[in-house]
Amino acid sequence: MSKPVEINEEKFGETVLKAKTPVLVDFWAPWCGPCRMIAPLVEEFAKEYDGKVAFVKVNVDDSAETARQYGVMSIPTLILFKGGQPTSSIIGFTSETRSELKKNIDAAL
Repeated sequence: MSKPVEINEEKFGETVLKAKTPVLVDFWAPWCGPCRMIAPLVEEFAKEYDGKVAFVKVNVDDSAETARQYGVMSIPTLILFKGGQPTSSIIGFTSETRSELKKNIDAAL
């Protein structure tokens, strides 16, 4: 899966919590400008880590309960899960996001 896949609350458990590989979850919304800015970076990493890390997108408007469950108060929020547990998160989009995301993904492998 070299592109992030859009999932909803019904698929979250199977796709993220039961995954055999680490999963990066991009909590976003279509109306969010910074979410659109971070999307190409998430897609780039999805290609780079294809087969090693799964990448999914969760629309907070459609999956509000899942967003609440993981404390998503601002978007974009990227949460890395390993073994069904959140291991790191990045909130917002800054010039440091690329290096921070790479460091978090590499640490999960």
